[in-house]
Amino acid sequence: MKFLKLFLLATLFAFLASCATMGTSEKSVKEGDRQDVLYTCNCGPQCDCNTVSTTAGKCACGVPLKWGHVLKIEGDEAILCQCNEGCKCAGLDAKDPTKCACGAPVKRVSLKGTGIHFCNCGGSCYCNTVSSAPGKCKCGMDLKVVN
Repeated sequence: MKFLKLFLLATLFAFLASCATMGTSEKSVKEGDRQDVLYTCNCGPQCDCNTVSTTAGKCACGVPLKWGHVLKIEGDEAILCQCNEGCKCAGLDAKDPTKCACGAPVKRVSLKGTGIHFCNCGGSCYCNTVSSAPGKCKCGMDLKVVN
């Protein structure tokens, strides 16, 4: 009987521990696993370093890279919204394609020669998946890279 009580108590603790960690891991997947984020040089038109990365850091000219999320990929060019970090606005402004839905101006970035792998499935599918390594996009297609 004592063994049964210990077993039930241990099972209860294991169940409670798994419930407690379930919520935190779900939160980190939602917030930390975005596949549409690019960091780009934001020095202005006079700078031609064209640094693009999937992680924060500094561009080739020494300035901190600016966060942005991919709204759309056309050919080998990514169209980014660079409003507030963490922004999840969806798409371009229907009345002004030079702005994202939240009103911030969009930034166009060439992915050619950057080593960034991206999804360009086109049509009505906008996976907007970017990665520093080969893989699959959300729609199941292989990511491509343009040298």
